[in-house]
Amino acid sequence: MANDTAPAAGGAKPKKKLVKGRHLSAIKRARQSLKRQARNSSWSSRVKTFEKKLVVAIQNKDTKVAKDALVEFMSQIDKAAQRGAVHVKRAARRISSLSKQVANIK
Repeated sequence: MANDTAPAAGGAKPKKKLVKGRHLSAIKRARQSLKRQARNSSWSSRVKTFEKKLVVAIQNKDTKVAKDALVEFMSQIDKAAQRGAVHVKRAARRISSLSKQVANIK
């Protein structure tokens, strides 16, 4: 007996049941949507992790760590924006805002 809520192969989130449609194209679109959702959430999670590291460094007023974290964060969020997981303008806003904060560390 298969358990529909078994953990997915890549992580802790349970599998979602595919929404069944009447038309083959609707079934395919639902399947593609789930794949894209998983890919985008992976990128979003990665970006959030790097952003949290950067914010902690800014709060601790550690200039060297903050600059290194900013470079890593910029790289990750740009890659996510290129892949469509994060909107390009949102990525630009976050980079700009956090760059200003790093520059103002005293």
